Amino acid sequence: MITFTPLAGAACSSSTTPLAYVLQVDDVRILLDCGSPDWVQEPSPFNEDAMTEDPQPQSPPWQEYCESLKKIAPTIDLVLLSHGDLAHCGLFPWAYSRWGLKAPVYTTLPVQAMGRIAVMEDVEGVRAEFEVELDESLEPESETTIEPTDVEDQPQEKPLPTTGANGVCVATLIEVQDAFSSINTLRYSQPIHLQGKCQGLTITPFNAGHSLGGTIWKIRSPSSGTILYAVNLNHMRERHLDGTVLMMRPGGGGGFESLVRPDLLITDAERAAVITSRRKDRDAALIDTITATLTSRNSLLLPCDSSTRILELLVLLDQHWNYSRLNFPICLLSKTGREMLTHVRSMMEWLGGTINKEDVGEDGNKRSQHANKRRRDDEGEDEALGAFALRFKHLEFFPNPQALLERHSSKDPKLIIAIPASLSHGPSRQLFADFATVPDNVVLLTSRGAEGTLGRALFNKWNDSQRADDKWDKGKIGRNVMMDGAIRLKMYHKVPLQGTELEEYIARERAAKEKEVAQQAAMARNQRMLEADEDDSDSDSDTDSDASDDESDDDLDMEVDGTERKRRKRKGDKEDGGDWADGDEGLTKQLLSFDIHLKGKVSKSTSFFKSVGGQTQRFRMFPYVDKKRRVDEYGETIDVGMWLRKGKALEEEAEQKDKKEQADDDDEKIAEPPSKYVTMEVEVQLACRLLFIDMEGLNDGRAVKTIVPQVNPRRMIVVHASEPATQALIDSCGSIKSMTKDIHAPAKGESIQIGQQINNFSISISDELLASLRMSRFEDNEIGYVRGRIVAHANSTIPILEPASSAFPSQAPAKQILRQRKLGARSQVALPHSTMIGELKLTALKSRLASVGVQAELVGEGVLICGAGAKQGSLGDWTETVAVRKVARGKVELEGNVSDVYYTVRKEIYNLHALVAAA
Repeated sequence: MITFTPLAGAACSSSTTPLAYVLQVDDVRILLDCGSPDWVQEPSPFNEDAMTEDPQPQSPPWQEYCESLKKIAPTIDLVLLSHGDLAHCGLFPWAYSRWGLKAPVYTTLPVQAMGRIAVMEDVEGVRAEFEVELDESLEPESETTIEPTDVEDQPQEKPLPTTGANGVCVATLIEVQDAFSSINTLRYSQPIHLQGKCQGLTITPFNAGHSLGGTIWKIRSPSSGTILYAVNLNHMRERHLDGTVLMMRPGGGGGFESLVRPDLLITDAERAAVITSRRKDRDAALIDTITATLTSRNSLLLPCDSSTRILELLVLLDQHWNYSRLNFPICLLSKTGREMLTHVRSMMEWLGGTINKEDVGEDGNKRSQHANKRRRDDEGEDEALGAFALRFKHLEFFPNPQALLERHSSKDPKLIIAIPASLSHGPSRQLFADFATVPDNVVLLTSRGAEGTLGRALFNKWNDSQRADDKWDKGKIGRNVMMDGAIRLKMYHKVPLQGTELEEYIARERAAKEKEVAQQAAMARNQRMLEADEDDSDSDSDTDSDASDDESDDDLDMEVDGTERKRRKRKGDKEDGGDWADGDEGLTKQLLSFDIHLKGKVSKSTSFFKSVGGQTQRFRMFPYVDKKRRVDEYGETIDVGMWLRKGKALEEEAEQKDKKEQADDDDEKIAEPPSKYVTMEVEVQLACRLLFIDMEGLNDGRAVKTIVPQVNPRRMIVVHASEPATQALIDSCGSIKSMTKDIHAPAKGESIQIGQQINNFSISISDELLASLRMSRFEDNEIGYVRGRIVAHANSTIPILEPASSAFPSQAPAKQILRQRKLGARSQVALPHSTMIGELKLTALKSRLASVGVQAELVGEGVLICGAGAKQGSLGDWTETVAVRKVARGKVELEGNVSDVYYTVRKEIYNLHALVAAA
């Protein structure tokens, strides 16, 4: 039984990002991807009506998705991540640390590394401009009284808020590191047999293209069959990546056979109605625009993501700079740019396409590469694999726009790659406000951006300005558009506090600190009171046994009072007369008692017949105290309290050491002044040029409509698509006779069920029946034909399957057999029932025949010619030719003359199946 529920990124949806789906296979709940939306969404600045309307307070568009994921996160048993960008794994750190998503997580090594970098870049960018955490310190807290019995308990930390300010769920850097460190990494084609609640499931990752480490997940269930989750694929071979394995190459033996004909295919159809222009035309348009703009002493702004598609652009630009000998700088505004390239250089085995250690690096020729290698060897540098690849000498890194302006003047021509691609916040938005006002500057878009962002608004502006035949989805490169007019943008900043605001902040911090110190002092005072009570109890029990038992009560009271005064004086000297001064005498007498026969609260006045305060009083009767001295084997008195205090002192010392080290680390960093978040609305006078070139690296409609029929699933679920794209893919599959018609396109939050519920039970096979079984091996299983009857025994709770001797015709009564006999005829004997299990693949049969020396060729659809007739252009002996033909409903026809080739082909067909026969 399979249940599928899209949390976000559903079919027939206006917003296709982020991606998050819950797949339930029997009792196992699997979360497929855990993407995050763009947290800064606003109306289009080109829509004057939307900008002039008075905005009504409403819930953010991602609230429903976050609430659904928060509710279901603790029940997830397995998490699979497919790509390392925000749309696929951006919300995973928050769900891991705040929502209880503690299930095992699997992905490839590059997705783990690139996903961490992408989320860290987004975290730093959003937290630098928006208030994310709720300020709980300003909320009034109710006063609580700390009881002495609660002091010994460890202080509990406040639970982390499950949602941020304004519903923005952006984790901290530490939470991002912890979340991605918990991920289990796999290699391509590496099957993993899960354990625990997921026992029985097998997951295998395959190459999806589009991004470094992008994954197609194959999920194998013994009860539900094979499930294929393939989203955001790219069939094209790029400069740094190979195409997806689902694309069957001509003459290459096709794609992976294990991915063909799955029981369920979950795929996206976002670009099913799009025709992408040729890669040659896109690269030429990109390079020509960049070269023409820079040579005319103007600059370009290229918004891009921080981890996935930026690699293809950097490789392309580096090759062009080396080939054309350009001296203009390439500026990358990203706080994680250096770290990203460092990680990529350590994962060269994951790269593909045309990139290698010789053609992409500091120079594009082998001579300089060898010279660099000799220079590094002479310097004694130990470089890992990829040391000479992906080192772009024209690339410069800047953490913010201010650092860029300090290095390069705003009038110098340069190519600026800014993060993020949506221009919703961060360096790309800040640069656009100043960049767009300079005439002949070019804003070059390589992706459409998310819904509700400035990047999507600019794309729509460009696309609406094109002719009908030059739209982005028509397979042609459009022209650049001259921007004019003025737009109003909201700019977000974090500014230091000044004046009255700074004084109020300092006053609040001082009051909070004083309150914390007072609470700590109260806890310490109560702790000392408890320790003093414990010391007094120990001293009473360790009193010398030589003391006289017939001492009067008055003497005992005098001795106790003297001991109390000495202890109060000693404590007062140590603590400067603080907690045990005369002012606390009443409290001390109320809490403590020093009666040698009865310990506890006895200061209340009571009578013999009734109790005061509702508690039953105890009275001294037949007083006797067994005084024992606790000593060790050497006669030394054992002071348990001293060891307890020593342990607490060691713990406090370790805590103080950790705090000191943390304070030293904080002192080394630049102390950030108290600040606030402000929003300013600025007017931008547009004068630049705008151009869009599709560099997203995704399948277009032709590729999608080719790959899906080749995979040929039995059932299919369409996700991550608009309504026209969804209908285009469904119509395309409906026009193919061999394609399944069981296609689902669930809406967001809609659950669909595939398959039927299976009720199974356990039986035990008897030894007699087990000895008569003939087992055949098929894949990883052994299969046998069983025929018997189920018998329940009183001494066993599990029924037993025993041979059904009366079911075979050969053991019928003798009289019945004699009646059926005819004179001169043999007795009838029932033939054993045989069954062949498996699916014949003609390509696999062709390979097996080639290994035994029989030539075979595929002719037509579903026909394999074997033997002498398979030789092209040869009139061989057709008596030694056999044709293998696959027909509908799993039938195979073997046609040919009786010959050695016929029996060889039949034998190999049998070997590709499991033959199960009854005894």
